[in-house]
Amino acid sequence: MAAAAGKAAAAAYGHGESGGGRGGGFLGPRVPAEVEAMARGVQDVGQETFRRLLKVTVNALEGKDCKESVKLIAESTNLSEEQLAFLISGMYTLLREALRLPLSTFKQEVFKEDLKELRIPEDFIVDFCSIVFGNRRPASEGTALMQRSRLPSVQDLKWRVDVAISTSSLARALQPSILMMMKLSDGTAHRFEVPIAKFQELRYNVALILKEMNDLEKRSILKIQD
Repeated sequence: MAAAAGKAAAAAYGHGESGGGRGGGFLGPRVPAEVEAMARGVQDVGQETFRRLLKVTVNALEGKDCKESVKLIAESTNLSEEQLAFLISGMYTLLREALRLPLSTFKQEVFKEDLKELRIPEDFIVDFCSIVFGNRRPASEGTALMQRSRLPSVQDLKWRVDVAISTSSLARALQPSILMMMKLSDGTAHRFEVPIAKFQELRYNVALILKEMNDLEKRSILKIQD
């Protein structure tokens, strides 16, 4: 729901999905379009309605079905479906990005300043902070981390040495190469050939990384003291 609403919000306010102006804070170099649309629209919303929308957004982050809750808000307020779409979508994106950051490095003061730059009302900033830095963070944070974009990981890697006896240009080549097959977690498989020179480069870089890791572990500052 939130992803679809984001596109509607971007279109309604004339922005592309990549976002608009201010940036540099926890939202990245460009503020997402749905967050900018929400920041403008939320200024005309009362605090009671805002808190109901915020509760719906948190439930959505935790993977709960929020259709009935959104319907109740629409019936009890003068907000249109389009307005609800960009408000909830913007809150969802804002909280999702904030919950991805560890509390050890993400400070509440910085979060507040970023929201002030978006011209979000002070009372609403307090409510946002209660979610990101308050008691409801653990459940919301876990779901936000599970929903983040991930690249497939390597599940299996097989290899064998092959020797080309001849090629189209050389009658007798006898050039060895390494054939590798990589199986990824998304079920896809990739087969490719690695020349000896590239394999030696790979081997050297892996050995170099292992050496640097060993050197790092030997430093006294990283040793566990009894």
